[in-house]
Amino acid sequence: MKRRGVGLALVLLLSLLVPVPSAGAAPARSDGLSLVRVALPDAAMYDELVASGADIAARPRVDGGQLLVDLVLSGSELDALVARGARTVQVIEREGDGAARYAQSRAKRAAAADTLHFLSAYWWTSGGQTFLQTQVATTAIADPDVEITVTWTTADGTTGSFPLERFEDAGEYQYHVALPQPLPAQPVKVSATSSLGGVSRTITPTAWPGSTPPPAPSGYQEDFVDAYMAPTDIKARLARLARQYPGLVDLVDLPHKTQGYRRTATAYLGDPASAAVVVESVKFGDEGPNGWQVKTVAPGKPNRAAQATWRDRVLTVSLATDASGAVISTTDQVAALITARFPQRFNAFVADGSAGKVMPVAGPVTMGDGLAGSIPHKPWTVQALRIGVHRDGSRIGVLAYSQEHAREWATPLVTLEFAERLLANYATDPATRQLLEDVEVFVIPTVNPDGANYSFQDANFQRKNMVNHCTGTQRDPRYADSWGVDVNRNYSVGSLFDGYVGASANCLSGTYAGTGELSEAESNNVIDFTKAHDNIRFVMNVHSYGGYFMWPPGAYAMPGRVTLPRPSAEEAAFFQASAKRIVGAIASSRGTVTWPSQTGPVADVLYSAAGNSADELYYELGIFAWDFEIGNDRWNPSTGEWEGVGFQPPFPEAHAESQEYADGLVELLNVARDYEQG
Repeated sequence: MKRRGVGLALVLLLSLLVPVPSAGAAPARSDGLSLVRVALPDAAMYDELVASGADIAARPRVDGGQLLVDLVLSGSELDALVARGARTVQVIEREGDGAARYAQSRAKRAAAADTLHFLSAYWWTSGGQTFLQTQVATTAIADPDVEITVTWTTADGTTGSFPLERFEDAGEYQYHVALPQPLPAQPVKVSATSSLGGVSRTITPTAWPGSTPPPAPSGYQEDFVDAYMAPTDIKARLARLARQYPGLVDLVDLPHKTQGYRRTATAYLGDPASAAVVVESVKFGDEGPNGWQVKTVAPGKPNRAAQATWRDRVLTVSLATDASGAVISTTDQVAALITARFPQRFNAFVADGSAGKVMPVAGPVTMGDGLAGSIPHKPWTVQALRIGVHRDGSRIGVLAYSQEHAREWATPLVTLEFAERLLANYATDPATRQLLEDVEVFVIPTVNPDGANYSFQDANFQRKNMVNHCTGTQRDPRYADSWGVDVNRNYSVGSLFDGYVGASANCLSGTYAGTGELSEAESNNVIDFTKAHDNIRFVMNVHSYGGYFMWPPGAYAMPGRVTLPRPSAEEAAFFQASAKRIVGAIASSRGTVTWPSQTGPVADVLYSAAGNSADELYYELGIFAWDFEIGNDRWNPSTGEWEGVGFQPPFPEAHAESQEYADGLVELLNVARDYEQG
């Protein structure tokens, strides 16, 4: 029923009544209104209230012979009704109660919104130290200031706590997490609380990874690497293995030759700090231009036009002069002259900051590619090992490949150690022999040999290959250590060119994706080799560093952080279960444990990597594709800190990584065989 305002008639009626309260009635109040349930003595009083426009809140009803009416009225108005025989049954609410109840509802709503849930809680022991890592999500995702604390308890009743940090990716809240925390013993329960008053349920942490392979048998041979290996060393090692184990190994040349460890020859003509032109050969330096010379000269006579001549491997530019004989050629004019006069030999451009300046008399300067002469400069044939008793595609295939990124020196040590273990133990270890009966193994130790040569010889942090797609002033030799394509951003699924995040169109960027999908020989080698051996159903891409174990999806698009399609529930469970087996195998070597927070899809546990090879292999070819990031952080008990190891750690660390991750690759073969055998 629609409420009516208190009318003048009711006011006059009530004002005539004598306020004599009955026993048990609510006390008279003159301040504010109340909603009151009143028992009226008869229907006539109700009719009077209706006629007077009283604020009747609900339809009257009869209960036990009483006529009950809910009225909004003041204390004095209620007293007047009571004086006429009415009785107060219930004060339902008073004016002012609403504000308090509104505040209470908001507080309750806030508490309800701060629901905490453990996404994971795992413990493990490494090097005699127990660690706990948890991920907790809150439903109060819009509040960046929510603080979450995890409390743990061990079996003997010892307790402690640690804070979690909010983790966002691409501006989207993911969860709260912390680095693995050292504990005095195995935790038996954990709970979480938040600064908003949220409380999680208490749970029991799970042992991670919960899987340990059987120990290697007596006499099992391992430890086949004793130093870092550059591509020339790897090439020699592959040839030796093919000769040593002809009944188990085929050495396969991949179809696409890489550019090779080569660059064009360049020189600064002039001084880049004042005025200079960069002169670059069209051909690679090793094809003849290394050693060419270039110079500018002043003719010493007035009104001369600029000229360029080529004789005896020397490029000479005679500069233009004015009527007084002064040089008037600008850097722009000289660069244009060289390029136009000898387009089959030279490309020239103005150095940064030199545009429009008068060209100085300079040289002769010698052109060169700046590369080490001891390294082969010709196009490189990437090679793979094909290992197995049945090298005919009749057995399920597993591919391990490494060094897509040049600076990751320890990764080929993993794949070569893995290959040598299989070959050396075939004759003496029944388990290895059975694996090579059941599984065909493919190993590409260095996908990116050119970039690797550059990393070993010239710039340790070189990540990319050596193909220079830059144009204009970005070809300036001062950018030499930034040229190249990131091979693991050059694939065609979830690529930069499809709008995915995690690669760059800038040729100087460390994640430069190239001129288009699969523009590079290195990426085409991986895909075409895999397509040519369609029994390959499992793949591991070995990277470093950081200690990750990952699988697709590896990229997302923005806005909205929309990932590539997620694996089905069944495949996701298989990825996770297999990862635990392999992580357990890695840990069996020296106790290194890949953290649970770093085990999962690439896009979730690392970042978006547009155009990576695992996504291509999984989505296009239906292959179970994983990524290692070897080189786990090491716990320093003296400082109580986790410490990184880097791309090129001291060799004893790299050696240890090769041993433990080779254990992981062997377990991958067991995973593949179990999958095939159902």
